[in-house]
Amino acid sequence: DVITDMVEAQKRMRANLGGVRMALMLSTMLHSIATGNMLPAGVRTVCVDINPAVVTKLADRGTWQSIGLVTDVESFLRELALVIETGAHGKGQKQARPRS
Repeated sequence: DVITDMVEAQKRMRANLGGVRMALMLSTMLHSIATGNMLPAGVRTVCVDINPAVVTKLADRGTWQSIGLVTDVESFLRELALVIETGAHGKGQKQARPRS
């Protein structure tokens, strides 16, 4: 749904942010900026976009909790899914992808 009333849109966005500890901001600058502005400073954010200017804008919140990655979102999500599926995070080496 498209919400044209900005106050209503903010209410709905805020309703979904309760208890968030990490926010992945993936290739949607305006939504990411709006969401980032509503997040408490303690929420970790990972900003992924192919455009370095967008990543800089989103990651530079003045806190240590922000990480910015300039890369293609599809590649990021593919690698993230692999790490989640294989539990390879923190191992220091890449595991081979299963062949289909």
